Amino acid sequence: MEEQMIFAWAMMFCLAIAPVYSGYYYSKTVTPGEKVEKLTHLHFFLHDILSGENPSAVMVAHANLTKKDNSPTPFGSLFAIDDPLTVGPEPTSRVIGNAQGLYLSSSQDSSKFTIVMYIDFAFTTGKFNGSSFSLFSRNPVTEADREVAIVGGRGKFRMARGFAKIKTSYFNATTGDAILEYKVTLYHY
Repeated sequence: MEEQMIFAWAMMFCLAIAPVYSGYYYSKTVTPGEKVEKLTHLHFFLHDILSGENPSAVMVAHANLTKKDNSPTPFGSLFAIDDPLTVGPEPTSRVIGNAQGLYLSSSQDSSKFTIVMYIDFAFTTGKFNGSSFSLFSRNPVTEADREVAIVGGRGKFRMARGFAKIKTSYFNATTGDAILEYKVTLYHY
């Protein structure tokens, strides 16, 4: 018993005198009033093309359903996208960037088609070249006017938050091809 007490005291003594190595990293706390928040409005069109030889959206996974779903975007389907962003709804309109990410067909009720989207909208020309914002939101596609959440950004859209109003400009129910009009409101630094 006495040996155990001596051992315990020796361990505590060793731990008490062990050198402590740590680093101090300087950081500056910025009060909210020091940086000016900016407001930016963007208007563009996204071309989500599932058909043809060079689609901009492809199904990468789907659920094994017991009933046949003939929709181009059946429930449980996951799509990877690299959609062009243009200044107008025409496919020949000037390209200003691209939207890359994923969307999931998340509604079992085909009359209320809904997707959940994670997409990064990057700009490759103009004032916002090299900047992007990220969208992560539920998108009730069958609603005429819908709103989705902006949750971040980089470049000139650093720390972006806001929303996008989406309208369907064109939709082909057979192929799933769509052209969507985006009106975006961003708050950023």
